[in-house]
Amino acid sequence: MTQGAHPASADCAGGVMPPEVEAKLIAPGELRLPDLSGLVKAATAVRLPGRHLEAIYYDTAELRLVRNGITLRYRSGEDGPPWTVKLPEASSGAALRRREVSFDGAPGRVPPQAADLVRAYTRSRPLVRVARLKTDRTPVEIRGADGGRLAEIADDKVAVYGERGRRTAGFREVEVEVRAQGRAGRRLMRAAIGRLVAAGCRAEPPVPKVIRALGPPASGPPDVVVPPIGSDAAVSTLIRYATARSVAQILRHDPGVRLGEDPEDVHQFRVATRRLRSDLRTFGPFLDPEPVSEVGGKLRLLGARAGAARDTDVLAGRLRVKADVLPEQDAAGVGQLLHRLEDQARQARSALLQELRGPGYDQLLDTLVGIAARPPIAAEPPGLAGQRAADLAAGVIRRPWRRLKRAAKALAKHSPDPQWHAVRIRAKQCRYAAEAVAPVAGRQARRFAAAVAAVQAVLGDHQDTVVAEAWLRNTGAAVSPACVAAGELIMAERLERARLRSKWPKVWKRASARKLRRWL
Repeated sequence: MTQGAHPASADCAGGVMPPEVEAKLIAPGELRLPDLSGLVKAATAVRLPGRHLEAIYYDTAELRLVRNGITLRYRSGEDGPPWTVKLPEASSGAALRRREVSFDGAPGRVPPQAADLVRAYTRSRPLVRVARLKTDRTPVEIRGADGGRLAEIADDKVAVYGERGRRTAGFREVEVEVRAQGRAGRRLMRAAIGRLVAAGCRAEPPVPKVIRALGPPASGPPDVVVPPIGSDAAVSTLIRYATARSVAQILRHDPGVRLGEDPEDVHQFRVATRRLRSDLRTFGPFLDPEPVSEVGGKLRLLGARAGAARDTDVLAGRLRVKADVLPEQDAAGVGQLLHRLEDQARQARSALLQELRGPGYDQLLDTLVGIAARPPIAAEPPGLAGQRAADLAAGVIRRPWRRLKRAAKALAKHSPDPQWHAVRIRAKQCRYAAEAVAPVAGRQARRFAAAVAAVQAVLGDHQDTVVAEAWLRNTGAAVSPACVAAGELIMAERLERARLRSKWPKVWKRASARKLRRWL
């Protein structure tokens, strides 16, 4: 079966585990593990039987996964599915937060579902064995007063083996994995790290075992590096910052889109495609038009696929909220409407995943990664040479602002819905342009962008009511038992739309205030 044969979320043998919070401390070879009882009130430490673990890690030859903080491994010696993908979420000090997804499968061949999950980073490159680690683990379980598991602290002695099966290196680390959530979990983590440091361990930024085993090549920069930027940055730096930020966001949320566990991943993925298109348009005068036009068209299609999936999520949320206030006798009709919407959501998700699993998407990502590193800046773009980006920031925004202002002035309370939607699109373009230059233009650009974002939010909610009514009309007519419920929901959407139109003048007045745009 091919790499893109199954959605990852449907074939994860162990499912998506709750995000793990762990710390990895460097331990000296002579370390004697300290008494770990009493880390928090009434907590006890129970030493568990030792385990011998063997892990084989897979990556591209260029180590694209580990350079992006992702690990893919096959491990024996533990219960549960042997294949694991770990995706980074955040880190703080010595603690690392990662999302773990497990898969069944035989050794020696990466499960297609696991390969699919990391495809945004590997793209057309094959996955190969890059490291083999053997670990002698001495685990200690931290239990609460009720006997429940709060954390596990593992003393790991790791041996690294090379291509021919010979040991090439070794190290020792102590891993603290906290199960407790929130403030209690953070307090337990701090106490454990403090006691281990006192015993001789070193708390440094967390590094997965495979990165430590592979050495400097695994610590190289990721494919996309968002450059630091300050108020005196050149235009070329600002362009690279803006494009790299959006490309990194697309890559970061791609695995979550494939998993389908959190609708926010689809939303952020879609936002990134739109923002990138907008930024390429905003900085168009400084860019080579041919590659920008080609990429823009592909991003539009990708954004449309993500938008269809996202819109069904938004619509379902709206209908569930509004359905709660309908008479009880309409519950069956509402259920039929939601069932129909769920079918459409599955179709939209399937279309999006099909797009993500095609060679065209791999090629697009390769192009975007290249653009993020070296934007296609024209040979002699007007106004670029010798100028700071801050000097050009106001000029970049003036055009989208004038378009928005012209469209907004033509808007009346009883204007047709498409005209309101057109103003929303202008507001989004203006907001993205302001946010693109905010790193160099500072507070005034951020305040202006926030005001335009408020305009966009009202118009976005307005458009949601339009989309909801259109869907309810079409579906209600096709599902006759749901007609009454659809009619009542349509009335609720119309009332909401009227409220938003009444709210519009105040929001627009605030966004178009002269004090917000004196700098333009």
